[in-house]
Amino acid sequence: MKKTFPLNVEGKNRDRVLDAVKHEIRKYIKRERRRDVPAGADYWDFDCKFGLAPETAEPVHLNSLTGLIDGVAKEGGEKFYVEILAKPGHRKARPAGEQDLATTPAANDES
Repeated sequence: MKKTFPLNVEGKNRDRVLDAVKHEIRKYIKRERRRDVPAGADYWDFDCKFGLAPETAEPVHLNSLTGLIDGVAKEGGEKFYVEILAKPGHRKARPAGEQDLATTPAANDES
């Protein structure tokens, strides 16, 4: 998905347009994750870029996208550009000495 989203649409409430944009982005991500993962890959990963224009877009993490969109809306921006490209992802094994905090005995103690 490579798209410039306008926030000021004539005849539509700006807040509703913002909600619709976020919904469209979430819908795209869900649709991409439903696709079959290629052989040798573990999951779908996403390369994201965000900016006020395609020329000024910078790489960002998928989880920070909604916050950036809200920031542009609060500043009164007219439009923004989002690029989300799916790519096969590979999980990395944890180092042998690293433990998950939820499974350590100290995390399970209630005393």
